[in-house]
Amino acid sequence: MSSTGGAGGGSTKGGRGKPKASKSVSRSQKAGLQFPVGRIARFLKAGKYAERVGAGAPVYLSAVLEYLAAEVLELAGNAARDNKKNRIVPRHIQLAVRNDEELSKLLGSVTIANGGVLPNIHQTLLPKKVGKGKGDIGSASQEF
Repeated sequence: MSSTGGAGGGSTKGGRGKPKASKSVSRSQKAGLQFPVGRIARFLKAGKYAERVGAGAPVYLSAVLEYLAAEVLELAGNAARDNKKNRIVPRHIQLAVRNDEELSKLLGSVTIANGGVLPNIHQTLLPKKVGKGKGDIGSASQEF
């Protein structure tokens, strides 16, 4: 429907090979992305966010979404490895997002199902250290 330029058929240069036998290259491949540029373009058009959608908009949006996904997956993979697991579960995504300052701000109002909460005990709830001046080193085990 809307092509974004690039090299045309094969008959204009060289003269060798079959004319017009070039395989179609997706816009994601042209942009070097994994996320689908064409599908995001379709969603932008169908969503009626604007009357018209430029050729660069879905490419840029795909790149941003791919970067965010890669960032979350990287951190979640690290969290899974820390817990000696090979598979990322929602708990690992929650730990990854909440421990990262910027992702936590971005997903501040988001609830991740089966994510749980960060392990955190408030300082006032922890038991108080009982000591008598100098002699509190090594004497804690004798008091009980």
